[in-house]
Amino acid sequence: MRKQAPADRPSARGLRVAVLCGRFNPAVTDGLREGALEALREMGASASRIATFDVPGAFELPLAAKVAARSGRFDAVVALGAVIRGATDHYEHVARAAASGLAAAAFESGVPVAFGVLTVRRARQAVERAGPGPDNKGAEAARAAVAMVHTLRAIAQRPARSRGRRR
Repeated sequence: MRKQAPADRPSARGLRVAVLCGRFNPAVTDGLREGALEALREMGASASRIATFDVPGAFELPLAAKVAARSGRFDAVVALGAVIRGATDHYEHVARAAASGLAAAAFESGVPVAFGVLTVRRARQAVERAGPGPDNKGAEAARAAVAMVHTLRAIAQRPARSRGRRR
């Protein structure tokens, strides 16, 4: 996997970002949150423009993301959580609801909502993805959220092409 060079990182200067963190599996989600906050700082985000909110777990992330995105207070939302497979199908229901709900929050609001929810088979896999360093998935989600802000702004600023011939 290619590591992102500092010049490739989008700027978070001036952006307002909500970081939502599921509290279920805190040994994992605390690492995701730290990774996201560190990445936002590295991209130039001001601590005063980053708001962090705890939610009970991954299943509750979509509603919190929808409210944050619709509030008008944030340019992007970073949703962080961990769903670890257990002995029942509960894992599949929670993972599916989190993924589809977060996508819906982004589609309905037009505000980037980054998916930083780990869906893994074993706790060890989650811990590895939430640890310090360049492979932290919370950091990846934060970088994706900021990149999407810039992409959407660039798309909105481009003049539309004419679809037909001029008469």
